[in-house]
Amino acid sequence: MAQPEQSPGPVSQKSRVVTGVLGILLGALGIHNFYVGRPKIGVAQLLISIVSLGMLSPLSGLWGLIEGIMYLVSKEPRWTTDGQGYPLAG
Repeated sequence: MAQPEQSPGPVSQKSRVVTGVLGILLGALGIHNFYVGRPKIGVAQLLISIVSLGMLSPLSGLWGLIEGIMYLVSKEPRWTTDGQGYPLAG
């Protein structure tokens, strides 16, 4: 007797690929973290860029670049789920 397939559960409507590309292109502003539902980290990156009048934007941009790459290639739960813990699509 064949086992019925179980549904994988709810999946986020957010995409790993979109999150990664946002991190790579707009990481200094933390846009990818807002997109994926992690506003506290997004606000931190945005404030680093704004409060420092852009002087620390390269640091925040590097942070975003690394996070963007991690969203694209990592299999760890931190990089494969959204802010509510649902798996990211794609």
